[in-house]
Amino acid sequence: MSDVQQPAEPHETPHEEEVNASLETLDKDNEMERGLSNRHVQFIAIGGAIGTGLFLGSGKSINLAGPNIIFVYILVGGIMFLMMRAIGELMYRDPSQHTFINFIRFYLGDGWGKFALWSYWIVLILIGMTEITAVGQYCVTFFRTLGYDVSAWKGLIELGFLLLLVMINLIAVKAFGEAEFWFSMIKITLIVAMIATAVIMLVCGFKYNAVQVPGQDHVSPAGSVTLDNLTRGFSLAPNGWLAFLMSFQMVFFAYEMIEFIGVTVSETKNPRKVLPKAINGIIVRVLIFYVGALLAIMTIVPWRNFRPNKDGSFASPFIMVFEYAGANWAAALVFFVVVTAAASSLNSLLYSAGRHLYEIAEDSPSPTIAKLGVVSKTKVPARAIIASAILVLLSPVIEMIPRVSGAFVMFSSASSAVIIFIYILTMIAHYRYRNSPQFMANGFRMPAYRVLNPLTTAFFVFIYCTLFIGADTRGPAIAGLVWLVVFGGYCVLHERFQNRDLKQSIDSAGDAHA
Repeated sequence: MSDVQQPAEPHETPHEEEVNASLETLDKDNEMERGLSNRHVQFIAIGGAIGTGLFLGSGKSINLAGPNIIFVYILVGGIMFLMMRAIGELMYRDPSQHTFINFIRFYLGDGWGKFALWSYWIVLILIGMTEITAVGQYCVTFFRTLGYDVSAWKGLIELGFLLLLVMINLIAVKAFGEAEFWFSMIKITLIVAMIATAVIMLVCGFKYNAVQVPGQDHVSPAGSVTLDNLTRGFSLAPNGWLAFLMSFQMVFFAYEMIEFIGVTVSETKNPRKVLPKAINGIIVRVLIFYVGALLAIMTIVPWRNFRPNKDGSFASPFIMVFEYAGANWAAALVFFVVVTAAASSLNSLLYSAGRHLYEIAEDSPSPTIAKLGVVSKTKVPARAIIASAILVLLSPVIEMIPRVSGAFVMFSSASSAVIIFIYILTMIAHYRYRNSPQFMANGFRMPAYRVLNPLTTAFFVFIYCTLFIGADTRGPAIAGLVWLVVFGGYCVLHERFQNRDLKQSIDSAGDAHA
């Protein structure tokens, strides 16, 4: 690829200066601007770890596993941290790469690289389509809490949001970094405020009356804020072991896109200094923002009070906490933050999708797709960002066609399953790297990789297996396997036959010359 310097092939022995190449050497073909500062990257890492799942989905997680959900969040967070250490080591080796997925191609071959790159970009588009739909729905809900019905404007709201985020992405990478900084700041502020509220209520021995929580079709009972709410009626698997196992997949998907920092490195100032700090801080963020929030929630609301509505949905635990505290404006506040979280996710998805489509275009034999591999005057892949945004904008259109909409729900659900394949391939690529001549001994190394790398890979396989437990995730899991076999098989076989034909052509040319 023209814009990056690829590591030497495994059978070659690189020179010492190549292995320890300076950033200037690696960056000689990097057309993008290093406009992201340490502050930007730190908050991008936080934003990647905190999505709408914590604000809206944690109620269902608590219902499935009870207080044990804290240990599930810690365990899954620890595994995701190990994956980030693997990605961090690869990106530290060559910070000029626009995505960590390039290393799959370097160490597993062009076939798996093509599969991973295309699959990841498609996944980003599908998630983006669900996020833009969510933004519209959250806005409708948010204004409804204020007494306004804007449901007729839902499509225009979605279009406006998308256009605004596209503009931010097109201005410059620094503008994107600033937007993510403030999006993350809003999310962090709500979490810290909720934890502080819980501490004050606990110290005061706060008691609350029964309340009708917005988004809940039954009345939440009265109670008091006490640590006993965490342990009363404790059970390892309060709803059975299958429900406990299903909680792992829910928590895993809450952490989804945490790897986003592995797409920003080629546009980060001083990446070999900033990257280790950002990744090592992930485990602290997990403990504070996820575990701290869950402890605060279950100290106020007894975990057995998290019951589903008739339609299977759950009220936001954050809304419940603030409602118990007497903040009647809590629903509006939380929905505002959820809208912000969804906008942050969509902003990051546009950024990442643009970079991945740019990578695809750079290596594509198709003249049409190759036209997308162009960097604008502001040093961003503008064409790739716009093309990705146009596809995301198809979401409102798809919603209007019932049969197509049903298939879209299946595919978008399967996208989460496909991400697990990407994670597994990344871990295998990292293991290959550690045993290759390109290994950088003085780099940002993943500790005990011979044990922790296979352990992380095995855990991702376990998560995929849990998808077959629930009826709502079994279909997407099967669809994901079909995608792996069909598209993955095509990519690998196409590379193999292409290489065989090339070898035969070279041999034939050699015989003719002889």
